[in-house]
Amino acid sequence: MIDLSQAQWRKASRSTGANTGCVEIAANLPDVTAVRDSKRPEAGAHVVSRSVFSAFLADVKAGRYDL
Repeated sequence: MIDLSQAQWRKASRSTGANTGCVEIAANLPDVTAVRDSKRPEAGAHVVSRSVFSAFLADVKAGRYDL
């Protein structure tokens, strides 16, 4: 299990106004990125390697998902 007690969580810059549901990420942990629901942080987080998260972001930017 990865210790998330030192995680520095941040929300997406577009998570303002009426859009109150958002994900938060913590990218300050060694070798991993943690992702959690901002409305339910107590529910835990998904933790993935930095390379996997980077590939996911590249796919999003390339339009590979129907968002």
